[in-house]
Amino acid sequence: MSLDLTPLEGAQRVLFEVPLVPLQGHRFQPTGFPSLGAATFQTSKGLCLLVESVQSMANRLELTCWDEAKQDVITELQGISHVRVERQGKFLTDTILEAHRLNSPYLLENKKDKKFFNGLKEALGVMEKGPIDRQKLAEVLLDYDVGSLLHGVFLAKSSLAGGRLRVARALSAFIEAEGVNIAASGGVKNDHVNPEGDTGLGFGNVPFARDEYTAERITLYANLDLAQIRGYGLVEEIERFLTLLALFKLRRLLDGSLRLRTACDLRVAVDSICAVAPADFLLPGQAELLSDLKPLIQKLENRMKIRTVSFEDELKSAKKKSGQDQGEESDETVEDDQE
Repeated sequence: MSLDLTPLEGAQRVLFEVPLVPLQGHRFQPTGFPSLGAATFQTSKGLCLLVESVQSMANRLELTCWDEAKQDVITELQGISHVRVERQGKFLTDTILEAHRLNSPYLLENKKDKKFFNGLKEALGVMEKGPIDRQKLAEVLLDYDVGSLLHGVFLAKSSLAGGRLRVARALSAFIEAEGVNIAASGGVKNDHVNPEGDTGLGFGNVPFARDEYTAERITLYANLDLAQIRGYGLVEEIERFLTLLALFKLRRLLDGSLRLRTACDLRVAVDSICAVAPADFLLPGQAELLSDLKPLIQKLENRMKIRTVSFEDELKSAKKKSGQDQGEESDETVEDDQE
């Protein structure tokens, strides 16, 4: 029996506010930004904190479809479109893993193998001038990398419609905490052999301070833009597939490990997950969603392709900025917060 999605008919968005708590204890480590640290902000409710950004959550939602051990799409979703990149016959990366999906330099800046780029350009057709054909763009993204229709993409190459091809995120999420307080602590990196050694080379004892946080409330906010999915102009069967795939990713994320960092391990604090809009829409379980998704993937097998591209260009290191030592991160480097 198919899932009943009639409660979503006419809705512009599906909005969830999922309460979270630390898996153990009370403290947690939020996302951090170079030259900024933890992202705290004031609201009418007091001091709040960004625990995980929209960019990072987009990556985590993508990874719900990925089997890291097999370096492939999870068995349950085999057949969805994506592009695999290999180097010397071995796995290198995939559009599911790339920060900008199809706008990956391993695809669009590939100098030794232009077949993929030329094929993508031909599929998109002539859009150098005039308005972008959104339906055509959506059909091509469905064919090449369906995740781009949910997580967004910006094909910034000037040779692709003048760099104007972009799709916003249809599925987004972030985590915030309210009523936060700093839980200050610290420690020492001990060198039992040479406590007074050169710390610049990794020797010696190194004391350090550490700020974690406690919170009255931690909430994961999720937003599925149904209006955007309908706006692609695709047939209802594909609209349903995209909606189910987005709900499956969210469900799998919440059912899985929410260990965002070593010292940030969270869990869902409720038994059932109900949307705040449309009211009373319950997020289905993985098994229910898959019972509808698998047949749709089979039906759409001619609309979604799995491609393999070889990247054999030289992998060059970027030039160091003046005054930047080896291993030192620049202000633009954000470990946990890729787009």
